[in-house]
Amino acid sequence: MAPPLTRKSATLHDVAREAGVSPITASRALSNPAVVSPQTIARVKKAVEATGYIPNLLAGGLKSKRSLMVAALVPAISVAQFLPTVEALTDTLDQAGYQLILGQSGYDQSREDALLNTMIGRRPDGFVITGLVRSPAAREQLKRLGIPVVETWDLSDRPIDMVVGFSHLKVGSAIAGYFLSKGWHRVGIVTGNDHRAWMRRDGFVSAVGRDVPTAIVHAPSSLALGRQALGDLIAQDPALEAIYCSSDQLAQGVVTEAQARGLRVPGDLAICGFGNAAFAEHMEPSLTTVHVDGAAIGRLAAQLIVDRCRGVTADQHVFDVGFRIIERQTTRDLAA
Repeated sequence: MAPPLTRKSATLHDVAREAGVSPITASRALSNPAVVSPQTIARVKKAVEATGYIPNLLAGGLKSKRSLMVAALVPAISVAQFLPTVEALTDTLDQAGYQLILGQSGYDQSREDALLNTMIGRRPDGFVITGLVRSPAAREQLKRLGIPVVETWDLSDRPIDMVVGFSHLKVGSAIAGYFLSKGWHRVGIVTGNDHRAWMRRDGFVSAVGRDVPTAIVHAPSSLALGRQALGDLIAQDPALEAIYCSSDQLAQGVVTEAQARGLRVPGDLAICGFGNAAFAEHMEPSLTTVHVDGAAIGRLAAQLIVDRCRGVTADQHVFDVGFRIIERQTTRDLAA
């Protein structure tokens, strides 16, 4: 039996011939469209579709020493608060001609280290990492790469390279201050067991001035875990007045379970979340939460990497985007 015929892959010369332009013009239309007329770009794109040409990004990367790829690491894409950051990263990088590859660590330190090693092997032009890299070996490895690294959703005066985020300690302290201003002293916390959530708990407890009943769940959080956690907290203190939850998903579960138990929210129990997920303002009652501009974090992180790749160095390395408490019905005075 004769071997099956294999079709030869289309080349850039095939595209140029189909479009009626020179190979260098075809190359520029695909890799640097800003220097080519819109009419020529349209002809080249049509030729690409006609020929089935697929650019060899690896070969192009070897020549330019650029992969046009940025690696990002998130704990879990299912966590609603990270979605605006990922979307903004993707859009901003795409506009600059870069593509995003995404890895999920699952809040597991060893998995994060393994993912970083794998991504480094792909030779990305930059890294965007959710949180601060905690492994000394991984931090040193990223520093040696000589490419832009942006840690996000946290704050440090000693980042690997650059950091875009906010203080979790200050978030926890601000929520505690908000609760105390309402006159609530029998307060509790539902928190994930990840480092950033625990920092917010530390800030909360420090501001209250004493330890408080705490229900700990494994990250990533969910509505179901929130429901279970409320039972744990009520067992610790049946007369709780207010609960801070380390995510809106947990808060949603706490509200659901409170209502199932016949508790009025906020009449019997006030509840505050974190993250300002898209569903928070549409719950019934609507959820008080902490807003962090995740999209701004993504846009700035992407722009810092693109600028560095173009030879533009940022004047600063630490960017604090801040946060704000958004008061809604779950903590609002009934008379308001």
